[in-house]
Amino acid sequence: MQIIPHIPVLFSQVLETFSGVEDGIIIDCTMGYGGHSSMILEANPHVTLIGIDQDQTAIDFSTKRLEQYKDRVEIKKGRFSSVIKDILKEHDIENIKGILADIGVSSLQLDQKDRGFSYDSDKLDMRMDKDSPLSALEVVNEYSTTELERILLEYGELRNYKKIASFIVDNRPFNSAKELSDTLKPMMPHGKKIHPATLLMQAIRIEVNDELGELKSLLKTIEDAKFPNAKVAIISFHSLEDRIVKQTFSDWKKNCICPDEAMRCTCTNDNSLGRVITKKPIMAKNDELKENIRSRSAKMRVFKMVKNSE
Repeated sequence: MQIIPHIPVLFSQVLETFSGVEDGIIIDCTMGYGGHSSMILEANPHVTLIGIDQDQTAIDFSTKRLEQYKDRVEIKKGRFSSVIKDILKEHDIENIKGILADIGVSSLQLDQKDRGFSYDSDKLDMRMDKDSPLSALEVVNEYSTTELERILLEYGELRNYKKIASFIVDNRPFNSAKELSDTLKPMMPHGKKIHPATLLMQAIRIEVNDELGELKSLLKTIEDAKFPNAKVAIISFHSLEDRIVKQTFSDWKKNCICPDEAMRCTCTNDNSLGRVITKKPIMAKNDELKENIRSRSAKMRVFKMVKNSE
């Protein structure tokens, strides 16, 4: 018997976003353990869902969880940025009515200590795809000081990134996430409502899984495809991701794409892909925050793509 994980973040808001979709296809780019997918399928009885994930464990779990909807489900393994290109070859683009991406590590991945995501794990891994050649072990123990400084600054936004990088290099090897987080805890920022090592672990995880690169690639694929009828909903969990989504959606709504320094408009001035639905990000309500502490950092932005003629 499957143990069903907790309700996914922003579940009611996700359902509301896609509530008007009566038929067609919704793509769950980060299916994970099927939380959002199962709810979308239940709430939209005439919709087909395509679920994507790079984690085989999650795929195996979700295949069983979504079995009752098997006639309306396709599950594909891989990185969503590349799999979406395959989907476009197999399906009519006008039939794709929704695209959902819940960016970041899933709760079950965090809870599985053998995956090396949690602070008290005796592994140092953090790979969403277990077949990926790069793990946290290589990043921590083999990256140069300069490379470590880069990821700690760019992905962790840690002010003392130089000091932390030097300390890691001088004291490695590290063999577990627990050893790493415990050893570096005195150097981490304190006083926030998060674990002191959160930003350190976040930086390493983003590097291991190329999370920001994947997000940018997904958004670029959507932009190039110009889905004429789709709502695009992106859930992010930290400022780096949210910044990328916010800026991308802002660019998508522009009619004029001439550079700021241009004296006059020389483009066609009809380049808008649609409109931004969410002027401010959608966040968890109080009742969800009480039930799921991980939802506190979740932000969802929604964009409605339309045909140029609309």
